[in-house]
Amino acid sequence: MQKLIPNIVLAMCVGMLLASANAAEQPKPRLTLEQRADKARIDSERIEQAQLEKARRAAQETSAREEKIRQQTNPKDWEAQQKLKAQKQFDERESREQKYLQEAKEAAAKERKIPKP
Repeated sequence: MQKLIPNIVLAMCVGMLLASANAAEQPKPRLTLEQRADKARIDSERIEQAQLEKARRAAQETSAREEKIRQQTNPKDWEAQQKLKAQKQFDERESREQKYLQEAKEAAAKERKIPKP
């Protein structure tokens, strides 16, 4: 008899656990086929709207990036920079030529001033 008491207590505990689990689980109301179709349609529309919104945001971000790049690489600015660069190189070359001509003139004048012995 003493060996049966722990088994009985264990069985009662398991039984109470099962009873409380079953009581906690209330059966979900079964939806009709039409109700499930309506729910699926609503879910589908919600997902479609979310995807459309994501696509709109992505398109706006893309156009913003394109505009930023377009502004950074404005062809008129690039042309102006290239013209300035070419003008600067031309001016430097011309000043070097003037310098060399001046040095050549000075050298030619010095050669004439050499005293004859």
